[in-house]
Amino acid sequence: QVQLVESGGGLVHAGGSLRLSCAASGLTFSSYAMAWFRQAPGKEREFVATISWSGGSTDYADSVKGRFTISRDNAKNTVYLQMNSLKPEDTAVYYCAAGWTRGNAVQHMTASYQYFYWGQGTKVTVSS
Repeated sequence: QVQLVESGGGLVHAGGSLRLSCAASGLTFSSYAMAWFRQAPGKEREFVATISWSGGSTDYADSVKGRFTISRDNAKNTVYLQMNSLKPEDTAVYYCAAGWTRGNAVQHMTASYQYFYWGQGTKVTVSS
């Protein structure tokens, strides 16, 4: 049974930082591209960042480029999202997801339907 468990969410002031973690089990983690999506109240789920199985390729939504960094540790079956310079508009529930793609490129892996497995989410609230 595949499980993705997010942690690290919370309340932070604008300009602050948070580090989200997603621990995976029940799958060959190193074979999957991993991603973070988010869903703000009343809005659709949106892509945040993705990373290839090797960690050698990443892609980000324009809204978080230069502020967020996705990384992974295949030995720990964990993917991370370091979020700096947080803004109130970053407030959302953040989900990690696992998907498969041939090769190491992930720039095309920005749609939710491309990911097979999802976590339950962790809430991030950024106060102004």
